Amino acid sequence: MSVIPFDQREGVIWFDGKLVPWQDATLHVLSHGLHYASCVFEGERAYGGAIFKSTEHSQRLKKSAEYLDFEIPFSVEEIDAAKRLVLEKNGQVDAYVRPVAWRGSEMMGVSAQHNKIHLAIATWEWPSYFDPAQRLKGIRLDMAEFRRPDPATIPCKSKAAGLYMICTISKHKAERKGYADALMLDWRGQVAECTGANVFFVKDGALHTPTPDCFLDGITRRTVIELAKRRGFEVVERAILPGELEGFSECFITGTAAEVTPVAEIGPYTFVPGAITKALLEDYMAEVQPKAKAA
Repeated sequence: MSVIPFDQREGVIWFDGKLVPWQDATLHVLSHGLHYASCVFEGERAYGGAIFKSTEHSQRLKKSAEYLDFEIPFSVEEIDAAKRLVLEKNGQVDAYVRPVAWRGSEMMGVSAQHNKIHLAIATWEWPSYFDPAQRLKGIRLDMAEFRRPDPATIPCKSKAAGLYMICTISKHKAERKGYADALMLDWRGQVAECTGANVFFVKDGALHTPTPDCFLDGITRRTVIELAKRRGFEVVERAILPGELEGFSECFITGTAAEVTPVAEIGPYTFVPGAITKALLEDYMAEVQPKAKAA
């Protein structure tokens, strides 16, 4: 099946405060964000025309930019409104939403304190991140070679483009070996996350998930923890060593793209998607649907 390249699609993109035709939303090759990774972004989903936790995403986008020492020249409210406008103008109800902010091309060098800060927002229809049939069986994960760095070396609380370089490399390697994704350890050798999703394990009816001290504490991750607690499940955030994986019965990953996806295999370790994973998957899909307004 052919896929239309993202620079050749139809529709509009919100770019620095105005809507422009999709194919006109371009930047110069000497943009600082391209050369020096001074770029932050968000990944969001709209369900039934409403963006799930839109304001939380906009707030995180602004904060991510602050971690990279620049300020996005639009308020959270303006970003929320722009996202709604793009969805409306593109005629999309169930869609992926991608705001991205970066330093422009006024100065080229490590220091670029006076470069203009740009913001663009695009939306597109996007199916499940993983094959739906395979998703219910549980996906297979490889063990990544690269590790999440010490937080003293990176702005780990920022959803910054540069931090995904090792994720792309790791996911490519995993896919070439027949896996859907890869599980990354951190610099200490503890379980961290997948290339674009957080990870949860189940043991004796309780959820165990790595403490997000060197990687992003995902909005979907926090949502699933809240849903688990509503059901009365114990949630333990802690350091998890790779050797512990053989003692867990279930595993699933969470993220805006992945939503809640069961895992059947991580390297030599196997899991069986069970009742807790199924319950949280169903709870999450119900949670993201727009709530009917009372008459």
